[in-house]
Amino acid sequence: MKKNIYALVLPLVVISGLVFANRDIKDEASKKSTSKPLSAAEGKSALKKWEATPDGIKFKKWEASPEGKKVYAGEAKIRKHISAFTNMEAVVTSLSLPPGSRLGFGVMVRINGDDYILSFGPEKSNEFQQLHSLNVNDKIIIRSHTVSHAPKYSYPIVTGDYVERDSKLIYKRAPRQGGC
Repeated sequence: MKKNIYALVLPLVVISGLVFANRDIKDEASKKSTSKPLSAAEGKSALKKWEATPDGIKFKKWEASPEGKKVYAGEAKIRKHISAFTNMEAVVTSLSLPPGSRLGFGVMVRINGDDYILSFGPEKSNEFQQLHSLNVNDKIIIRSHTVSHAPKYSYPIVTGDYVERDSKLIYKRAPRQGGC
């Protein structure tokens, strides 16, 4: 009888030991794969390395070009509105984005005499249904948290977070779920 109990308990102990040992190995691997943020010096070093790559050189040339300077000047003109999330008056100039654009759904707008891409992101179901009712020369009010740029585009890219036409809300970005 004792031999049978030992025969059953011994494999159970061995298997339990293997399971716990394997878990410790996985925990160590996950701790090692978590990288800490770069220090300021490491960040500058990584930026210098990237600037030496062909893509970095191409980007620096674009920044120094008249087109790049125009994009940065356009961003600077609306930076206060972006930072404060205040209203910007805009006129829709085109219902389509520049050819070859991969920004998802968006329109071209003119704010204070400069052209901008007003991007809303990938089109999902009926999220942008009311935005499809926009027409060229419609006057709209925009609020945004973000303005960006890319060498591929000759215009600053404004992310549309809030749009109203004729004092009626036609789009408001839903808050992110599960994030900070």
